[in-house]
Amino acid sequence: MINKQVVLGIDTSCYTTSVAIMDLTGNLLGDFRRILTVKAGGCGLAQSEMVFQHTRNLPELIEQIENIEELQVVAIGVSSRPRPLENSYMPAFLTGFGLARSLAKVLQVPLFALSHQENHLEAGLWSAGGPSASHFLLLHASGGTTDIMSVVRQKEGLILETVGESIDLHAGQFIDRVGVAMGLPFPAGPSLEKLAQEAKAHYELPVAVSKERISFSGPATAALRALAAGVDKAALARGTEIAIGEAFNRSLCNICAQKNIHQVLLVGGVAANKFIRELLITKLAKRNIKVYIPEAKYSGDGAVGTAFYAMHKMRDKNVNG
Repeated sequence: MINKQVVLGIDTSCYTTSVAIMDLTGNLLGDFRRILTVKAGGCGLAQSEMVFQHTRNLPELIEQIENIEELQVVAIGVSSRPRPLENSYMPAFLTGFGLARSLAKVLQVPLFALSHQENHLEAGLWSAGGPSASHFLLLHASGGTTDIMSVVRQKEGLILETVGESIDLHAGQFIDRVGVAMGLPFPAGPSLEKLAQEAKAHYELPVAVSKERISFSGPATAALRALAAGVDKAALARGTEIAIGEAFNRSLCNICAQKNIHQVLLVGGVAANKFIRELLITKLAKRNIKVYIPEAKYSGDGAVGTAFYAMHKMRDKNVNG
């Protein structure tokens, strides 16, 4: 019997261990994830603890792949560093990269490495079905990143350049600081989003944007002061979402106007927030800017993007010989 040809994707980010299986037509056959454990009241993990948990999780996730004897892995995709920069480094990613290198050698298949940020981009394109433009913006907003990237399609692939960013706290750090202070579990994004849905009004927080640069430090300090003063938690949660969404909106509008861009892709855990997504879709539409949003599951951390990247690399290789 001829086994079904598939690619294996691996991603070991700061807070999620992920494995994905995809066939050569882009159908996702398996998506396995495990959130890293953070002690109650904690605001993060040391890199050594991330490496330990990834090392423990990876074999267990791969063992969850069903009917693996019927699959032929023909390529492996893996995120090997945080950003597509020469000096970008984080030990957590070496866990997945090391396993991917070993499997590729044993199986004698190609290994395609990309950055975690490019993994988010690939997953977003796969799930959202666009943007299709030759030049668009990528908003990558998570606990460890708040970047607005220019993405240009060229023969050699997608070329990323940072054109906007937070100059202090990342959007996810803003949410986590406020959420943990409220007594929510870390990472606080999902719990804060749920709490905000109970709000009958919102507590207004400052928005700090200068052209393409965003500052979340001031709004976070204002939110913590409001919490200490007894402001309603649900109203403050909604106010936090609005402050983040409005900051994104202003920065994206400034960059789109400057570069004559009309398509934006949202990725990252913060960009999976439904309220922030809808705020951006509504506000950017007034500027004739189309927003592409992947399914929330594929906006956050996962290995689907690494599998999709390996899949189209293999397709290109087969076409070009």
